[in-house]
Amino acid sequence: MTDKDQLTETTVSTQPVFSGKIISLQIDTVTLPDGTTATREVVKHPGAVAVLAIHEGRLLLVDQYRQAMGRCELEIPAGKLEKGEDPQEAAARELQEETGFHSSKLTHLHSFYTSPGFADEIIHLYLAEDLIAGEMSLDEDEFIELYEATPEQALAYITEGRIADAKTILAVYIWQARLAQKAAESVK
Repeated sequence: MTDKDQLTETTVSTQPVFSGKIISLQIDTVTLPDGTTATREVVKHPGAVAVLAIHEGRLLLVDQYRQAMGRCELEIPAGKLEKGEDPQEAAARELQEETGFHSSKLTHLHSFYTSPGFADEIIHLYLAEDLIAGEMSLDEDEFIELYEATPEQALAYITEGRIADAKTILAVYIWQARLAQKAAESVK
């Protein structure tokens, strides 16, 4: 292991470049461990939640058009955090808005950064079980189709490229690992 001080960069100045509805962009000037300076482009994001929702042994997925990708994408329900919002409450909100389901059991699985080389976006991933059907309440600019996938279908969607975003791929593999663990425990 190295001494963390040998790797740390110190911010000297920050120049705001863009501030939008969801993200902002800034350019930081930093002092490197060797004393020289460099610039870092940083995308600031409020954070997000994603939900690995299992209904009767099937994964809930939403299909929606993603402008940045130029196509539709199958994803787990997800959305950005509102200012000061508790991630677990946001996960429950996003699950209900995008799928219509409510969960009596939300469990935090992991929090991870999406692209730490240039962005501070963190996603809090929750497992939703014991789902109760209800009504979707999409945002006015959201158009979504709801899908349910077996474990095999979810893996096939990854192979086919219909699931190509990191949070959903991660969620599918976590689900697969949990299923394998339960199967192993049941044979003991």
